Parts: sequence; C-alpha cells; structure tokens
Amino acid sequence: MDGLNDFVLAAGDSLWTWAVLPILVLLGLYFTIRSGVVQFRWLPEMIRTLTNKTPQNPDGSPQSVSAFQAFTISAASRVGVGNIAGVGTAIAIGGPGAVFWMWTMAFIGGASSFVESTLGQLFKVKDPSGFRGGPAYYMLHGLRSRWMGTVFAGILIACFPFAFSSLQANTISATLVSGMGVSSGTATTVTVVVGIVLAVLTALVVFGGVRRIASVTQAVVPAMALSYLLLGLVIVFMHIDQLPAVFASIYTQAFGFNEVVGAAFGMILMTGIKRGMFSNEAGLGSAPNAGASAAVTHPVKQGLVQTLGVYFDTFLICSITAFIILVTAPDLATATRGIGLTQDAIVGTLGPWSNVLLSVIIFLLAFSSILGNYYYGESNIEFISTRPRVLFGYRVLAVAAIFVGAIASADLIWNTADAIMGLMALVNLVAIGLLSGLVFRLMKDYARQRSAGRDPVFTRDVMPDVAGITCWEDEQSVTGRIPVADGRAG
Repeated sequence: MDGLNDFVLAAGDSLWTWAVLPILVLLGLYFTIRSGVVQFRWLPEMIRTLTNKTPQNPDGSPQSVSAFQAFTISAASRVGVGNIAGVGTAIAIGGPGAVFWMWTMAFIGGASSFVESTLGQLFKVKDPSGFRGGPAYYMLHGLRSRWMGTVFAGILIACFPFAFSSLQANTISATLVSGMGVSSGTATTVTVVVGIVLAVLTALVVFGGVRRIASVTQAVVPAMALSYLLLGLVIVFMHIDQLPAVFASIYTQAFGFNEVVGAAFGMILMTGIKRGMFSNEAGLGSAPNAGASAAVTHPVKQGLVQTLGVYFDTFLICSITAFIILVTAPDLATATRGIGLTQDAIVGTLGPWSNVLLSVIIFLLAFSSILGNYYYGESNIEFISTRPRVLFGYRVLAVAAIFVGAIASADLIWNTADAIMGLMALVNLVAIGLLSGLVFRLMKDYARQRSAGRDPVFTRDVMPDVAGITCWEDEQSVTGRIPVADGRAG
C-alpha cells in the first residue's frame, strides 16, 4: 500500500508542477486581464444576481432550481473537508505562507470560475427535472468534441462522487473516532458503523433526484457555514493579540523566507494552490455542473454567482480555519496533516466539549459535500448514457464509495484525489481557454443591457453564429422584450 501511495504522490506532483500549475496561472491571469478584472469589478452585481427570481414555466412552476439553489449545490461541494482538513494539511506541509497562495489563487481563479460557469449556462441542455450541463456539455456543443466531453465526464466521476466523497466520509469517520476517544481496538468497529450510517443517509437523498439535493443543501449549507464561522470568530477573539503576528507570518513566509517547517518556496506555492483548488474548485470544471442547472435569464448571471462562491469558500471559510490554527501558535514542525491540526486548535482553546460541536459541524460540511459531489457525477453520467439502469448503477456505486472511504487510508485518498483533480483541471482549462471568447461577448451583451437599465435577458439570436446553443429561446418567442438600437434582444 505504501508503494502505491508513493507512486500516486509522485505522479500527481509531476502533473501539477509541469502542466496544471503553469496553465492554471497563465489562463487565470489572461481571463482577469481580458475581462477587466470581472471578479472584482462586478462584485456588487454578483450579490444582486444571487437573489434573482427564477424564470417560470407556462403553468407557473419554476423551470429548474434557482440561482441561489445552484449556488448552494456548488457551495455544498466546495465547503467541506477542504476547508478544515485541507487547510490544516496545507499549513502542516507549507507553513503559514501556503495561506497567502490560497488567497492569491482564489482571486485569480475567480475569473476562471466566471468563464467556466458562464459557458456551462450557455451550452446547458433541457432534462426532465430542469436543466443540466457543465464542461462535458460545452466540450460537445461548443467545441464539437464528444470524445473530449466523455473523457472529462469519466475523470469527474472518478474524482468527485468517488475520490472526493470518500475523502469526506474518511474525515467524518476520523473526527468521530477522535472526538469519542475510542481505543484503537474499537476504532475499526466505529468506522464501519459510521460508514454504514453515512451510506444510508446518502442513499435516502440521492435517490430523490436533483430537487431533493437542492432542498437539502439550501437548508444545510448556510446553517453549517454560519456555525463554523461563529466558532472560528470566538477562537480568534480569544487570541486577538496573536492576529498581527499571524498576518505577518502568512505574508513573510509566502515566498519561503524563514519557513518554520523548512518548506521550500516551490512546496509552499504548490501546496497552497492544490489545497486552494481542492477547496474552491475554481477552474476545476466542477461548479459549472451545478451552475448549469439554474434557471436564469442570462448566462453571465450564473457565472457571477459561482464566482461569489469561490470567495465565500476561500476568503471566509478557509481563512477562518487558517486563523483558528495559527492564532493558537502550533508547532508546525511536528504537526500532523488533515483534520487533527484544526481539531487540536479548537479543543485546546475551548475545551473537550467543543469536540462534539466540531464533530457536528464537520458532519454537516462533509455530508453536504457528498451530496454536491454526487450531483456532479449524476450530471456527467447522463452525458455518457441516459439509460435508467446506468444511473441506478452509478447511484449504488456512489453510495458504496462512501462506506469504503470511511474505513480507507487517508493518505492514499488525499494523493489519489490530488492526481485525479489535476487531470480533470487540465482538460477543463484547455476547453475554457478555447471557448473564452464567447464569454467576453456575453459580458458585453450583459453590460449593454445593464447600462440601459434593464434586467439582462439572453436569447440565441444574440449570437446567431454560434452553433450548439439549445436552451435559449429566440427573440420572437420571448414576450415582454424591448428591442434595442442594434436590433438585438434587449
């Protein structure tokens, strides 16, 4: 098992160092410049579009999930163990400086997130429960490359509902074993029980379809995020005198100066970026699967909403984890990776009772992530095959992965997830780089309508030269539209 783990780790590191990292940074910077820093300039618009009303069918029912529900599905996947165990792992490996690179890549990645989620909306397709879409769909309809979409779909299925969800289950199991203080002899029994319970709960939700997933995440995500933020703020205020030193260590150690763990600059940079992408998923190709399910009037709207999700994840949830750990001044030279560093900081400050509260929060974080990950997989299974038996088989395997993850080796799961995530990001980044010109055209259309005082509405006739757009009605079929001077939809 150690040999397999070492091989996976080495292969993943090579992929990230020589392929994913350069493309991720260069494309993110290109999107930032070409869009006029959309991730900062249109921040007020992101907040405004989050609460837009959902377009309705003629019978008065919503066309699909709302923009906010799609946001919570993607947030459910984003906000999970990456925010607690992942940040702890980043600090244990790369020191406080890794946090700086998580922040930096979240800002740069915001532009990539905007591009990929806008494309997900543009090339979405209709299905019985509303809409579905994502990178596989814009590879098929935008690039006319089914093989590329199929490859991406296969990698995503291996990555999210299997590798990442196994990791979420593993973190829940590890937290409960530690929090209950069970002996090593009974730990295996506890992990098996936890695995069975998680698998059953997951099955009860995922067999109900996307609307049940949306209703659960809409209720769970805001509650658990607020609870964790409040817990973190209490700990930070109890160590408020340490906060200046924490900020100083994040910035001074970001470039490899005076690292307390002896990490080289490359290790700090790589760790921050990988853990940041695992957490906020910007450019990874996952969030567009949730974003495409939303019923909105313009593709740009969901691109903006999903960019806000990157900020919510990294600048709020990940940052509070970093502060929880760093204000307690841990010995990073002997720090363990994963959930343990965060757990020690919380219990050491608030006492043993906080282990129970943390266990509940982690359960909600991880379980909501499992649901979000499952939905990403379902959307891509339906891209490959719409046969009911295939979908049923996928659901069974996704539930089984939860049980296996609860009892498996954490190191192997982390390294496998990193390697698969790198492959997935690489395929998606190539696609969004080729299709990004369409997004900048959509931005101009959106800005033109907003400057005219209208709520932007997009129809196929706005981009008549683009084939593969299937879900957006032509201008003449949309009622209540006001023509603009150039004859396009207004």
